[in-house]
Amino acid sequence: MSTADTPQTWDEFMEGVWRQNPVFVMVLGMCPTLAVTVSAINAISMGLATLFVLVCSCGLVSLMRRFTPKEVRIAVYIVIIATFVTAVDYAIQAISLALYEALGAFIQLIVVNCIILGRAEAHAAKNAPMPAMINAAGMGVGFTIGLLALGVVREILGAGTLFGVALFGAGFQPWVIMVLPPGGFFVLGAWLLLFSWWARRRPLKEAAQNV
Repeated sequence: MSTADTPQTWDEFMEGVWRQNPVFVMVLGMCPTLAVTVSAINAISMGLATLFVLVCSCGLVSLMRRFTPKEVRIAVYIVIIATFVTAVDYAIQAISLALYEALGAFIQLIVVNCIILGRAEAHAAKNAPMPAMINAAGMGVGFTIGLLALGVVREILGAGTLFGVALFGAGFQPWVIMVLPPGGFFVLGAWLLLFSWWARRRPLKEAAQNV
């Protein structure tokens, strides 16, 4: 990869991490985002699993883009994605049965995650393997960051721990609502409000500096 390609490569990666973050900008994949983020370890595990499936499936979709008939492309994408999801499913089950049970059916539901299918259709099917995988990696990292942001807040307030390590004394009273479904909506809403405020503030700050 030449030096001239580095800015474009970085832009491809950062598109999913920041400018088009799946959770905080495009608001996609809300089902696992709200369901598995009761703890930081669950959040990061789901994020990394999705990242792996994203990168591998988009790379293979890109490699096969010239040989896949348009009429069956969606079916082909789903088969490819399902193959990597099955590998992740068995890997998590082998590594930690407790984690596998905590994530539940949401591992298998990665197959129908609109982030993955959307990247395959909108980007991987139209670009070479390396740009497709870099873009997918950015989306996966952005999704992982979004899940982790929710998981950290919900675990700290809902259990008084972070990655299972106690942060407060015995007198801490957990906010039970944070580990319940409403807590996910509250924390997600707070993060979306923060990102919206930042997105509006940045152009105003740049305009003030240019005056």
